Amino acid sequence: MRYAVVIEKAGNNFSAYVPDLPGCVATGASVEAVEREIRDAIRFHIAGLNEDGLAIPAPASIANYVEA
Repeated sequence: MRYAVVIEKAGNNFSAYVPDLPGCVATGASVEAVEREIRDAIRFHIAGLNEDGLAIPAPASIANYVEA
């Protein structure tokens, strides 16, 4: 599955979250680092849902850039 991820600058590092997986977050010193961490976090989050017998939320969020 392919989930939308939001990456934000947070002081001296970066943070990321997955809108379709509440509570699935990660941090890293760089964009590349936080991307690696959020991939692991998504896998871990989904494994936990599976282990608990809970439904895996389908990707539904859309990410895009708009000109202002």
